[in-house]
Amino acid sequence: MSNAPISPRLIKGGLVLIDPPTSAVLRVIVLQYNPDTVTRTLQAQSMGPNADRSEALRLKGPAIETIKLEAELDATDQLEQPDQNPNTVQFGILPQLAALETILYPTTTQLQSNNSLAQSGTLEIVPMETPLLLFVWTRNRVLPVRMTDFSVTEEAFDPVLNPIRAKVSLGLRVLNIDDLGFDHKGGSLFMAYLRQKEDLASKSPSGSLSGLGIEQIP
Repeated sequence: MSNAPISPRLIKGGLVLIDPPTSAVLRVIVLQYNPDTVTRTLQAQSMGPNADRSEALRLKGPAIETIKLEAELDATDQLEQPDQNPNTVQFGILPQLAALETILYPTTTQLQSNNSLAQSGTLEIVPMETPLLLFVWTRNRVLPVRMTDFSVTEEAFDPVLNPIRAKVSLGLRVLNIDDLGFDHKGGSLFMAYLRQKEDLASKSPSGSLSGLGIEQIP
């Protein structure tokens, strides 16, 4: 009988790129280390300061939610086993950084295609569409998002100046049905996320007026 302690399986957060029409998974980016903090900001879509008094309690749509987190990348462990990690030996953490950075770029194929259309005299060129980005933070939070901010601080380098340790700051904006519509895959994922919020809220115990120091609403 083993005396080794039984530790829970570590679930990691990450990003997933999918094809919206087919839901096919194009890429999964698992964060090497879970961030210590995830900052979420919600801004109500109220009718605004100039709204009529009768509209003071009305909302135009779902809250605008933004997420900020800082991820760490470190190749130290991989470099200790060079035979098993040849890409890390050759490139450091450049591949992991590139996987995150290219989320913000159209593909070279798209750029070349649009350039060909422009050269042929096409009057209107449709902006290039990217895969749908999902932020996954447990099964309760699978959110369609747009990456709005990306910054990286490279902190250590190998002898040929490949980065081997870095901190990446990500800013994400949750895409809701106002952005995508109900029929879009991202719209259905947002609705599932909102229903999950409502379900979790129903599990939160309700307080009492006496706990607030009052007996009734005046």
